[in-house]
Amino acid sequence: MSGSDHVFYPWSAQATLNPVPIVGASGSWFWEESGKRYLDFSSQLVNVNIGHQHPDIVAAIIDQVQKLATISPTVGNEERSELARLIVERAPGELNRILFTTGGAEAVEHAVRLARSYTGRTKMLAAYRSYHGGTGVAIGLTGEPRRWGAEPTNVDVVRFFGPYPYRSPWGSSTPAEETTAALRHLRQVIELEGPQHIAGLILETVVGTNGVLVPPPGYLAGVRELCDEFGIVYIADEVMVGFGRVGAWFAVQAFDVAPDIITFAKGVNSGYVPLGGVLMAERIAQRYDNTVYPGGLTYAGHPLACAAGIASINVFERDGILDHVRTVGADVLGKGLAELASRHPSVGEARGMGFFWALELVRDPDAREPLIPFAAAGPAAEPMNRVTAAAKERGLWPFNAGNRFQIAPPLTTSADELRTGLEIVDEVLEVADEYVG
Repeated sequence: MSGSDHVFYPWSAQATLNPVPIVGASGSWFWEESGKRYLDFSSQLVNVNIGHQHPDIVAAIIDQVQKLATISPTVGNEERSELARLIVERAPGELNRILFTTGGAEAVEHAVRLARSYTGRTKMLAAYRSYHGGTGVAIGLTGEPRRWGAEPTNVDVVRFFGPYPYRSPWGSSTPAEETTAALRHLRQVIELEGPQHIAGLILETVVGTNGVLVPPPGYLAGVRELCDEFGIVYIADEVMVGFGRVGAWFAVQAFDVAPDIITFAKGVNSGYVPLGGVLMAERIAQRYDNTVYPGGLTYAGHPLACAAGIASINVFERDGILDHVRTVGADVLGKGLAELASRHPSVGEARGMGFFWALELVRDPDAREPLIPFAAAGPAAEPMNRVTAAAKERGLWPFNAGNRFQIAPPLTTSADELRTGLEIVDEVLEVADEYVG
């Protein structure tokens, strides 16, 4: 890190940083001042769904800033209302109103506030393998190690294990067995904690940073049934997988499930201007028809952000992006990663859907020993650090976490660009293969 750099970077030890200086981007690529280019297989933080510098989104922001640069969230605004209408029309079930925020963590904060006020209860259920954001309640709900440094969080949360067929907590041998075991476990947790005290359950529809864990058939439907049975608000955290990431507007639609609340951000406008929101069922919103809602944000539903969101949805529709994600995601990414897994002994499993995939890297494919230990740091993390460095050296920017090589390109990435990326992944996996034996 330069001695003249006054930026304090998130999730980082400041003295060890040497951030890559990026000066430009276009489509699925970004580059340094030196001209070195990277194929973005991470969509930055799984948020640049529409690709970098999309001309329609840039034009929408320019047009909006010339019309109305900013306005209070307490007044009416055409762009805010239009984006809300477009989102609701594409939402599942009875989701009908939107509380806009400026990001995903704030959306989670307000979703929990709504669940608690609606039910009159306090406890929240959240999975161990989860990340819900870096703010107070959101980090308290988070199950993964990034929570540890923020504790105590003083969030009334109870954790449970979600399904993970490759590393089943219950020793299941099939996806159906995993669903049955996971739902039995969740029911027991609810009963032991007292359902009359549980306000909501928050769950990433497809677990993101903690493994790209696609729920096995029937699991989400079973979660929905348990929440209905016990009067628990089902919150689907779709900050990472909403707006096309898996080939549907909202990932729950790929599993034919309708939650009570969806939290979103990232892909709603690809982060061109910060935006998030809470999409809620009308019956929850009505709680505040005649009562003041205790919350708000200065920049919620910012006109520039909403204009970008409107333009993004229009591009999705015009260019058939959802269909592109479903078909190319399966035919190029899915098949390509399966082929790599068959040739590289370090790949224990390739899993995912749409434009959201992970290769679980192992030292022993039979014993499924991870390439690095859980929450590895320092020398213990060196194998994955080498894998990540090898990708970046070759001009590929992945979304790696733990012992997983994770892949989440912009949804506009072409089939040929994906194949180029997979060729690089093939080379990079040779580094991981060195540790097998």
